[in-house]
Amino acid sequence: MERLYTEHLHIAYSERVIVDDLNIVIPKGKITALIGANGSGKSTILKALARMLKPKAGMVYLDGKSIHGMSTKEVAKHLAILPQNPVAPDGLTVSELISYGRFPYQKGFGSLTKEDKEIIHWAIEVTGMLEFHDRPIDQLSGGQRQRAWIAMALAQGTDMLFLDEPTTYLDMAHQLEVLKLLQQLNTEQGRTIVMVVHDLNHATRYAQHIVAIKQGEVISEGSPEDVVTKDVLREVFGIEADIIADPRTGVPLCIPFELADAYSDDSEKVERKHAVAMA
Repeated sequence: MERLYTEHLHIAYSERVIVDDLNIVIPKGKITALIGANGSGKSTILKALARMLKPKAGMVYLDGKSIHGMSTKEVAKHLAILPQNPVAPDGLTVSELISYGRFPYQKGFGSLTKEDKEIIHWAIEVTGMLEFHDRPIDQLSGGQRQRAWIAMALAQGTDMLFLDEPTTYLDMAHQLEVLKLLQQLNTEQGRTIVMVVHDLNHATRYAQHIVAIKQGEVISEGSPEDVVTKDVLREVFGIEADIIADPRTGVPLCIPFELADAYSDDSEKVERKHAVAMA
């Protein structure tokens, strides 16, 4: 049985339909990247999968049960989600932030147990945040802040991690820092990771499974080689692109060079000139 999947999911804001009749399966133990143009429904689908958004119709199933029939604490023991641009209260330290990840396991206003503290320390270590553990979040760099938030998600003790554009507003070095950490969590610990990604080359390099979305509809899904093709990019993003093999990994890399409509117009002009010349 698949751990997480949807059946005929319908999501709408008031009368505006975002997703209609969505049926997808999230592969266990892989990194899945949701790609698509702005406003395509990627973040909405991620929120629905993580129970942050209730659909108008259809179901999201987690371990064979409707995720919306499960309690918040029960869901939080199975999956953790890092939304876009999370904000911590002023003065909150890295250790304090990460300790919030143990909330699903606490009863009432109980203090942290020995096990809680061991898991928090592990999350700090595995994300490389040990030297910053007592530093306020607002004094960290962008990459360090993202690692701290990921550590909090890890402290939940879940084997599924959802991230909405985890590299937004980060420079190239910090983007790689975060993506390599996610890759490490996947390859070394077998965690299932689902993330919304804007950079197609990040998606092909770090994800084993890609879902291409347009107006709430899945246009293509599968391996990077299956999804990142000229035809799919033309339909989903409206671009013309060259696809080459990454010299290090062999996965497809996208080099966009023109808007699809403009490319078609230019092609028609060339054909007309050729026809005139031949006349």
